[in-house]
Amino acid sequence: MGMLYTDLTIKNTKDVIFARSGMIKDEEIRQMAVQALVDTGAGTLVINEAIQRELGLGIMGERPVTLADKTCKVCEFTEPVEIHWKNRSTTVRAVILTGAEEVLLGAIPLEDMDLMVDPVHQVLTGVHGEEIVSMLK
Repeated sequence: MGMLYTDLTIKNTKDVIFARSGMIKDEEIRQMAVQALVDTGAGTLVINEAIQRELGLGIMGERPVTLADKTCKVCEFTEPVEIHWKNRSTTVRAVILTGAEEVLLGAIPLEDMDLMVDPVHQVLTGVHGEEIVSMLK
């Protein structure tokens, strides 16, 4: 199977909360449309520092991450960011990979949005069709 890309909208969760409470207007929510590489080997959402700055995401801390080439690097992670894909959404803390050229959509947000890769048709699809099912075990 080749590489699979999908269109996402990512939003500053703090702004979404402020808009819901009337503190800012909906059009003031910092957000952007991105094309992301679906990477089931990545744990979460991976963005670069330019996206982090444009969305105004604060830094929550840092932690070591293992990259695809097996090297280990300490990366910062952001305060919560909302990910929207079609009729589904989730909130995660993104890992900031300095100099990353692509946004990576990892396993945790895929699982939370009840999504999977269909290797036959090479598309992202709902695990349970159009119905969104959350697994609690």
